[in-house]
Amino acid sequence: MTSWLLGTSIMLIHLLGIVSAVMALMSSRTSQGAIAWIISLLTFPYVALPAYWFFGRPRFYGYVTARGERDNVLRRVLVRYRHNIKPHLSSPTSIDIQAVEQLAMMPLTKGNSADLLIDGEATFTSLFEGIDQAKDYLLLQFFIVRNDALGKRLQDHLIKAAQRGVRVYFLYDEVGSRKLNDGFLNEMIKEGIEVKAFRSSRGFKHRFQLNFRNHRKIAVVDGKQGWVGGFNVGVEYLGQNPRHGPWRDTHLALGGPCVLGLQEAFWEDWHWATGEVITLNWHAESHPQDDHHVVIVPSGPADKQDTASLLIQQLIHSANERLWVTSPYFVPDQGVQDALRLAAMRGVDVRVMIPERPDHLLVFLSAFSFLPDMLRAGVKIYRYLPGFLHQKVMLIDSNAATVGTINLDNRSFRLNFEITAFIPSTAFASKVQAMLEQDFAQCRRVTIDEISQRPMWKKVVSRAAYLTAPIQ
Repeated sequence: MTSWLLGTSIMLIHLLGIVSAVMALMSSRTSQGAIAWIISLLTFPYVALPAYWFFGRPRFYGYVTARGERDNVLRRVLVRYRHNIKPHLSSPTSIDIQAVEQLAMMPLTKGNSADLLIDGEATFTSLFEGIDQAKDYLLLQFFIVRNDALGKRLQDHLIKAAQRGVRVYFLYDEVGSRKLNDGFLNEMIKEGIEVKAFRSSRGFKHRFQLNFRNHRKIAVVDGKQGWVGGFNVGVEYLGQNPRHGPWRDTHLALGGPCVLGLQEAFWEDWHWATGEVITLNWHAESHPQDDHHVVIVPSGPADKQDTASLLIQQLIHSANERLWVTSPYFVPDQGVQDALRLAAMRGVDVRVMIPERPDHLLVFLSAFSFLPDMLRAGVKIYRYLPGFLHQKVMLIDSNAATVGTINLDNRSFRLNFEITAFIPSTAFASKVQAMLEQDFAQCRRVTIDEISQRPMWKKVVSRAAYLTAPIQ
């Protein structure tokens, strides 16, 4: 009897391996990924099966289904919002901007304000001032929230807002904020704040979708003011953690019609997390004194396209003179690597700024496996010296820039929900250029010799780390 059960179990595991291999064949986004999964699932199903079901799913199917099953209320709200925003639309001035609109599935709007917030004090001072001005509602979403001094400051501002009658909706990622204790959350809940975790594994049906994260950082006040960028909530983001030292990051304060794009992304995430349809202000207000053009680009594993990767590639291909990129995690897919090299080869000043100090060891090691090809093609790599670099910023020529949450790695490209503001504005781009020039002045430039002359064991370790890039 025991041997029969053992034999049946072995047959079942191999059968599941075959079924999963067929699923990998039909759904993997690259031929290399499909081949790797198929060989593993057929040869080592005991190990490969759990790995595939937790890490190999290419789409967040639960979110796709929820998006497709929106009820009539959701549809009516979106139709009304898109109608209200029509007077604030701007016609794309180039095919490049039109492509960004298509990827974002959101329009280019005019009459927006866009203020750079450099580092933590500027960012949280601006955010807390906005929270204190709220009259109707607040939408807050972060990947990481900590129960520390900064977390308690945010909590205090939110509680005071709730006490004066403001509706407060607080969304956090269940994995990124896994150390956040119930006491912190319950303190807000008892004051009437709506608190929810974004759980990709929500419900029995989606129990294996653990590898997806909501990496967005969004704040919206009354549908009129918005914030987006690299900052989470924790004292390390103020440079108060000795392990990381000074923290270099960039956020963005927005006003005008584009804020409704941030609001729509939050609203859709809240609907996934709760099933609720919250009533919000969808009437756009213009800021003609600033008049920046903005496209909000949400991206994530529920998209039909690899939105984040394609956005980065599009921006690289659109550069003619300058392309400056900052990213704390730099393990781009092959398409982005090729685009960066080609841009450098055609004479574009391609600079990539990454941290000197590693935050995630595998990501840090992985970069060494492809940096030689980058450097030989003319891509200039810089390492930021004063502390940890966490900003996600791009400057395209002298007429456009982005600030958002996308890192240049597979997790941001395919596994995370992200959001970025694309701003085709020469005035805004000049401010980003000035900011990045100061950052580059505090970097050292990486040379081909320091990469190629490393000991063989380090090269082997780096190559092995690079093989894990799809799940880093």
